[in-house]
Amino acid sequence: MAAKTNRVTARDPVTRYAQQVVYEKKPMGKLVRRACERHLKDLETAKERGFYFDKEEVELCLQFFSLLRHSKGEFAGQSFELSDWQVFIVGSLFGWKRKDGTRRFRRAYIEVPRKNGKSTLAAGIALYCLIMDGEQGAEVYTAATKRDQARIVFEECKRMIRSSPSLAKHIGIHKNTLYMMATNSKLEPLSADANTLDGLNSHCNIVDELHAHKTRELVDVLETGMGARSQPLQLEITTAGSNRHSVCYERRRYSEQLLDGVFDDDQFFCYVACIDEGDDWKDPSVWHKANPNLGVSVYPDYIEAQCEKAKNMPGTQNSFRRLHLNEWTESEERWMDMDLWRACGKDVDLEELRSRPCYAALDLATTTDINALLLFFPDEDKQGGILLPFFWIPEDTMRKKIDSDRVPYDVWKNQNFIYTTPGNVTDYNFIRAKINELREIYDIQEMAYDRWNASQLVNDLVDDGLNMTGFGQGHASMAAPMKEMEHMIYSERLNHMNNPVLTWMAANTVVKLDPAGNMKPDKNKSSQRIDGIVATVMTIGLNLADRDDEETNFYEENEMVIV
Repeated sequence: MAAKTNRVTARDPVTRYAQQVVYEKKPMGKLVRRACERHLKDLETAKERGFYFDKEEVELCLQFFSLLRHSKGEFAGQSFELSDWQVFIVGSLFGWKRKDGTRRFRRAYIEVPRKNGKSTLAAGIALYCLIMDGEQGAEVYTAATKRDQARIVFEECKRMIRSSPSLAKHIGIHKNTLYMMATNSKLEPLSADANTLDGLNSHCNIVDELHAHKTRELVDVLETGMGARSQPLQLEITTAGSNRHSVCYERRRYSEQLLDGVFDDDQFFCYVACIDEGDDWKDPSVWHKANPNLGVSVYPDYIEAQCEKAKNMPGTQNSFRRLHLNEWTESEERWMDMDLWRACGKDVDLEELRSRPCYAALDLATTTDINALLLFFPDEDKQGGILLPFFWIPEDTMRKKIDSDRVPYDVWKNQNFIYTTPGNVTDYNFIRAKINELREIYDIQEMAYDRWNASQLVNDLVDDGLNMTGFGQGHASMAAPMKEMEHMIYSERLNHMNNPVLTWMAANTVVKLDPAGNMKPDKNKSSQRIDGIVATVMTIGLNLADRDDEETNFYEENEMVIV
């Protein structure tokens, strides 16, 4: 650490916040602490690198924000009093300058959880760039994947102007535009139709909820549109996401590496508030790391209630950790705790399975995608069991899917974890032949299939003598076996034998909850294939139904009442 002092001495609020975080060990996450260390180090080395910190500009900026007023909730009508962490962001963006007096930072990435006032802060920054920069013909845009999302920050800007008489007299308000007549400048919302955005001459871009951007088109178009401006600013605000192949995760990794000192980028500012690796997400003492506005706009009892929900409903755990603790998850609402899943993988002698009855399930995808067959061998008490999965993919489409899905299908094929069928579409005759081979080896009691996605293969298997059962894919059919599967995993009684394809699918699985909290796998939300998990749920459903029938017969034989 390059700073020469070890105590809080600064009068300007930006440096004072940085000193408090670094020296007084405020309960902040590692990335916030490193952002503050960067600021303190820059104060010592800025002159030789051609920068300086303008405290007067910081004071002017804070005075401007005091003219703005909140428009919603319990703070409606009150002046916008920035929290200390918001002062650090705003003061850093506008206080750091180059020798020529223009802004140092041209790009900024802010990642904090919901309810911490991101949109309100972004609206104030957009208005400052519109009104205070003195840029002639400034174009300020609030942008998002959808127009409704882009309007969130824009509408907040409108409400702030309307509630601030000292500013309203300088700003014209139309439905889709704010304009400043003195400089012929405007502020407008934009959505992600990149084909209509050529010719932009942006002075400031506010990109809202960057994690929702499935492609980088809008971000790149906005950034390239700033080339003719002397001190442009692109501010990207977001919560953590789930797609690790996105432009948002690219920014997150770039921020981490910058703050870790891997490289220098004097034009890029970042502030990322999240719990640290190794923190217990259930521990209230770490929640402040991710929620700098805890106790201001984020209420501890609300976070506590959401945490309890996540503990009691594992399907909501990743949603809580992503939205409220700013952890990047592998899928939006990943169902599976992968540590628990991995603990269930054990070696099995397949010869021992020959004497055990089993249930099977088919999940048939499109003819160009993965098809899954699962065999489930229940334990004697039917409270757990062993999974034996099989997967098929067309040979000619495998290379394309390796590139698109970024998973090693070829390696899995060589390891006999996945089979290919000749050509560019799945040949179901190969699957049929394999199933008939397996029924000669194992005691398959019953085979489930999606009754709404039945194919000729199902009819052929019926002709072959298989006991085929249609299995619904809605909450009514899937909720109970999913809950049962959770119980088996938490008690380490569902052995998947460390099959890498099934493990990959478990990590992909996202659940959909109905109003009563019942779960079912959601293929639309899941980031990639989950067919093996869907088939697993169906096999456990057959086991559960058979177990319930046995229990019912026991009660009836003993003249007991089933409550």
